[in-house]
Amino acid sequence: MQIIAKKVLVDFNEKYHDSKGSLESWHYEAKSAEWKTSMDIKKRYRTASILKNNRVVFNICGNKYRLVVKVEYKLKTIYIRFIGTHKEYEKINAEEI
Repeated sequence: MQIIAKKVLVDFNEKYHDSKGSLESWHYEAKSAEWKTSMDIKKRYRTASILKNNRVVFNICGNKYRLVVKVEYKLKTIYIRFIGTHKEYEKINAEEI
């Protein structure tokens, strides 16, 4: 999968240093993945939340942070839409961001 907006993850790592290992692991796995449906994601990430509009929410760093992506399965592309704390996540609409 191609990942768009990786800089968002890099910038987040600079602010929240404890997220680095978890985000790097997620990035490596997602980049190597061949997700064709949301069920492919759920097979690997059981705690991921599948939302409408092809949005997926991943728990990062032991569920300390939330990562929202939009997956375009046919294009094999993941768009980083949001990364933040639970408090920040509560302020967004993950299905529309």
